[in-house]
Amino acid sequence: MPKKQKFPYLVGSKWTSQQTTWGWRHFQVVNRKNEGRWIFAEMIAACDPSVRFWLNAQQLKDSNLWQAGWQMLQEITAESEASET
Repeated sequence: MPKKQKFPYLVGSKWTSQQTTWGWRHFQVVNRKNEGRWIFAEMIAACDPSVRFWLNAQQLKDSNLWQAGWQMLQEITAESEASET
């Protein structure tokens, strides 16, 4: 029986950074790379395809850093305010 792949839907997924990253907040995963037990995602800015970087896919699980999908700024601030109370 083949081993279950971690992050099977990684490529094509969309993410919102909780903080501005290289001037942008909205990114899409365009590639993945397996390096031993680590999985890396190549992120590309939605509004500027020249902004690309690799990141450990495990970081996408940290809601303090990333939110799944493309969130509007109002949604991000509302969520952070709700978690503080």
